[in-house]
Amino acid sequence: MAGKRKSGIKKISAVRFLNAKITSTISISLVLVLLGITLLILFMGNGLSRFVKENMSFNVMLSSSVSDAEIARVRKKLDVQPFVLSSRYISKEEAKEQLIKDLGEDPEELLGYNPAQDCIEIFLHSEYANSDSIAMINQVIRQENNVADLLYQQEAIDLINDNLSKVMVVLLFLAAVLLFISFTLIRNTIRLSVYAKRFLINTMKLVGATSGFIRKPFVVNNIVTGIVAGVIADLIILGLLLIFNKEYADIRLIVSDIYLAITFVLVIVLGVVISMIATAFAVNRYLKMDSDNLYYV
Repeated sequence: MAGKRKSGIKKISAVRFLNAKITSTISISLVLVLLGITLLILFMGNGLSRFVKENMSFNVMLSSSVSDAEIARVRKKLDVQPFVLSSRYISKEEAKEQLIKDLGEDPEELLGYNPAQDCIEIFLHSEYANSDSIAMINQVIRQENNVADLLYQQEAIDLINDNLSKVMVVLLFLAAVLLFISFTLIRNTIRLSVYAKRFLINTMKLVGATSGFIRKPFVVNNIVTGIVAGVIADLIILGLLLIFNKEYADIRLIVSDIYLAITFVLVIVLGVVISMIATAFAVNRYLKMDSDNLYYV
């Protein structure tokens, strides 16, 4: 009877330990999902900023008497500039067709001539889409003899840059707050799991075990928990991304595969690091506590 009773107690203890472990892992996973989504939002903010800036067009208006050979030469010269991402030649005829669409009538019939000019539409690398760089680009392009003018919307560019800067500040602040909240939630989860073994920690301390020896199995155990929780969180985030891509648009238009991979790796790394630090703090608390106080915690 005594043997059966001991066996039953061991089974109950094992089930309780397993349930506590599963609960802890799921709790940490959900917190890491929150962190992962926050990282993705940060990368999306950066990607959206780049996407918007690289889709702002600048029209290099060419002289009316420019030849096809000169147009090709000017475009080739622009394409090798470090600030140019891509370019597109728009002929007078194409520009006139666009005017007809915009105005609803043919301006050549009203004026007696085609008012449109040949131009080269250029798109800049995102790091050059700011006021200082555009002023430099303006000077460089205007040095070309066959360039009549450079048209762009300075006010729109300034407005976009200002708004994007504000959005990034808000996102960084949100990320810092959520990181603090996540650390607190994971720490509390691990503290509860260590709390259940506070008497074991005290017993080991009384028999002469060093702090490092006592701390090590708890830290290793929760590092494994952090890795498992990170993998689960990554799978949840991946599922959410697949749903988003199916219902709305491909997120890779804004966030590259590299940033997605970085997010998945960082989720696991944060799971390990936060779990390790939280475990060390939790165990140290009971290592420093007097035996009598363990009953009143």
